[in-house]
Amino acid sequence: MTTTLAPAPPSVDRAYIALGIALLAGVTEAVLRTAAQLEEQGVDIGSLATGLAIRVLIYLVVAAVMLRMRAGRRWARTALTVGLGTVGLVSLLVEPLAALLSANPVGPVTLDAVAIGTARSVHVIAVIVALVSMYRRDARVYFRRPAPHPA
Repeated sequence: MTTTLAPAPPSVDRAYIALGIALLAGVTEAVLRTAAQLEEQGVDIGSLATGLAIRVLIYLVVAAVMLRMRAGRRWARTALTVGLGTVGLVSLLVEPLAALLSANPVGPVTLDAVAIGTARSVHVIAVIVALVSMYRRDARVYFRRPAPHPA
């Protein structure tokens, strides 16, 4: 017996697109930061490679969970809410907030800094849009329906 899945409602599609944008912004920021760090004297390539490997792993996990969320899996929506809505947003906001609260908050304004700041801003906004979208009325109804098969 095969069960056809109902199409995802607009708010779930919006959340999925916003998460994709957040993912691309995160990748962009990681690439820009790595490129900027490679220009510094005495850069530890091993440390950079380890950091990138960890980011790639996180991005792959997020992409897989995003797909399950779009398919209507409640656990995936919860995982994205907890992972991106708390830990993820805090990690994105701590560095700029710490800089604002420090004695010397503004570093040099370079093209790298502007590009990285733009990528981070897009990332934060996209995560917030996704979180709000995942809990709109049509999304709540979609996630309450019984799953056709375990996944």
